Amino acid sequence: MQIHVIKSNETLTTIARTYHTTVQDIMEANELPNPNNLVVGQSIVIPIIGHFYFVQSGDTLSSIGRKVGVPYQELAKINRISVNQPLNVGLRLYIPQAKKRNAEFNAYVEPRGTTVAPILENSAREAAPYLTYLAPFSFQARRDGTLKEPLLNNFPTIAKANRNVLMMVINNQENDQFSDELGRILLNDIAIQDKFLNNIVATAKKYGFRDIHFDFEFLRPDDREAYNRFLRKAKQRFKSEGWLMSTALAPKTSATQKGKWYEGHDYKAHGEISDFVVIMTYEWGYSGGPAMAVSPIGPVRKVLEYAITEMPSNKILMGQNLYGYDWTLPFVQGSVAKAVSPQQAIQLAAQHHVPIQYDTKAQAPFFKYTDAGKQHEVWFEDARSIQAKFDLIKELNIRGMSYWKLGLAFPQNWLLIVDNFNVTKRSS
Repeated sequence: MQIHVIKSNETLTTIARTYHTTVQDIMEANELPNPNNLVVGQSIVIPIIGHFYFVQSGDTLSSIGRKVGVPYQELAKINRISVNQPLNVGLRLYIPQAKKRNAEFNAYVEPRGTTVAPILENSAREAAPYLTYLAPFSFQARRDGTLKEPLLNNFPTIAKANRNVLMMVINNQENDQFSDELGRILLNDIAIQDKFLNNIVATAKKYGFRDIHFDFEFLRPDDREAYNRFLRKAKQRFKSEGWLMSTALAPKTSATQKGKWYEGHDYKAHGEISDFVVIMTYEWGYSGGPAMAVSPIGPVRKVLEYAITEMPSNKILMGQNLYGYDWTLPFVQGSVAKAVSPQQAIQLAAQHHVPIQYDTKAQAPFFKYTDAGKQHEVWFEDARSIQAKFDLIKELNIRGMSYWKLGLAFPQNWLLIVDNFNVTKRSS
């Protein structure tokens, strides 16, 4: 798979010719929202096996081989050139596809309101072939140990058809807010806790859930050990049913990190107890904050590098956003940015005739535009930013990735998954 960044005056025809493919294949792979109005700086994927490298000033066959992880002698043989041949700037070299490792992928899907929107169900159906787990969000625990169910519709059927483990996400939300008091009751009142576990087991059997996933957030620091005890108890119960158990964790960088989101989560204990964890490595740039990358690579790396000191790397799913935000500038505290999909972001840039820039430090694309006299700043995800995260997964040897959330189009992401990894499937 080739990632190509649009340059001035390029067309799909010239790009297809460069890579020996067709305009139709490029359009279909990228589901291009702007085929006749490409944006400078827009990244697209070229659906070919392997990729091409264009020689830059100062390159040698040896330095290119080190960069792409292929012995220079093999590069010479593949491209039918001498190992001693001087390389002209711009020369195109074919790089074979690297060996792929296995990885797991999860995606949350969040139906809201009284019905499941068709676009949400279709999004789950399109993503499911690339997933290990499908996670309807969410079952809400109640103070009496019962559960408020989400809309499930055809999600169990979609999961079964695609050999996805159906993930039962359970959280401590009341009125769409995480409740430390609800957490306190469930983690400390043993009679209610036992009823809670009984209800989880009955519900999981009813719908075919095979991973029980606790997303308990903003717990009291005093309940940290109670949460650990509860997870040990739950794990034993679910293990007897042959199920997995996983948890969602706030993005910490130390065991003593302060703050309501962090103190109730014990990375070391979760790593010991759970089959795997989802670390929520996103929302540095969030709807209620100033404009910036949603999941900049530096902070993401820092969290994951800490995490692997506390738990096995093969238990970690990196959290990844499938969305970006459009902020109105100047940022005013209390204002809310609009969520946009990568496809919508590209359409905005095309509509307002502005180039897409790429922040190499954050490894994220962004652009600014003016509408109705107001300046806007948009940060989103593209093929380059997601490839940077996949490279980090390989470097740190972690389990895989978990997406929040389905329903926002990002076709390049799914193609890059299969270009980089063999997606683990678990038979039911």
